[in-house]
Amino acid sequence: MEPSNIKAAVLQRINSPLEIRYLNFSCLLPGQVLVKVHYSGVCRSQLMEVKGGRGSDPWLPHLLGHEGSGEVVSIGEGVTKVKPGDAVILSWIKGSGLEAPGAIYHCGDQRINSGRVTTFSNYTIVSENRLTIKPTQLPMDLAVLFGCALPTGAGMILNQVKPDSDATIAILGLGGVGLSALMAIKGFSCNRIIAIDISSEKLDLAKDLGATHTLQVGQHSIYEEVMALTGHGVDICVESAGSVETIELGFSLIRKGGGRLWFASHPPEGQMIRLAPHDLISGKNIFGTWGGSSFPDRDVPIMTELFRKGQVPLERLLTKRYALEQVNEALTDLEAGRVFRPLLVMD
Repeated sequence: MEPSNIKAAVLQRINSPLEIRYLNFSCLLPGQVLVKVHYSGVCRSQLMEVKGGRGSDPWLPHLLGHEGSGEVVSIGEGVTKVKPGDAVILSWIKGSGLEAPGAIYHCGDQRINSGRVTTFSNYTIVSENRLTIKPTQLPMDLAVLFGCALPTGAGMILNQVKPDSDATIAILGLGGVGLSALMAIKGFSCNRIIAIDISSEKLDLAKDLGATHTLQVGQHSIYEEVMALTGHGVDICVESAGSVETIELGFSLIRKGGGRLWFASHPPEGQMIRLAPHDLISGKNIFGTWGGSSFPDRDVPIMTELFRKGQVPLERLLTKRYALEQVNEALTDLEAGRVFRPLLVMD
């Protein structure tokens, strides 16, 4: 049954806490789907939006969130991919289906905007192509990880990096994306996996998940430690720490003559990375990834089975759960590095 209103966290102003509001909505447009949200992940992308790290925001006030799980309530005209009652994964990454416009909500006389997928609410209107049927064996809470962290981190490894078994790899930044990449790399039986982060807790987890070496930022020179371990630099560095400085550091860690840096982070708008041209002509390579080149309809079932067979403990990424009313606490904890991937639990 459709709700009479929606409880949502709304970004009213940049650099201000999200506000819990009750919103009204009109009939679904073609290609739109009403979903009852069970769980939502919290990503650094939302933190960046709240802090104004993506530049000016012409859509204020608006909703946030781009990874979640839930159940289809009703569908708009032309929707064939899902039906009421289906358990689904919500993601910012496009899959098959219609591309519908973002929903418009109202709080009294105020218009509240949203994109084609938002998840910081107990119900949400989503474009059909941002939904994927949840594999039956995948728990609803863990399914959230398949909306962003896993498709980006693990997808990057499976679809793009494809490391050789004798490769030496560094993972720089152990948030949801970095740990997801690490878990996927484990399946390639790589020779040496070096996990790098500022958090000793994250490094301990990385060791449990397959890292052969761990290096803590701030204790010694990361560059010197990596060179001492490898002699000439790593074959591949995966950077997901989220700053210009860490992208530049990652580039310095790869070897000349074919070393590859893959970065999935998104530093604040306007910041630029600086690379030495001689490193490029010496054979160093740098690549960005957009959602790990994942196609959710294809990759979610593959990743689910891969991690199930490998008995990968995905639940260890979800270290703390929050009510929707605690969304600002979740963002603060994420920014401070106190959690890997905050999980919002709806009603």
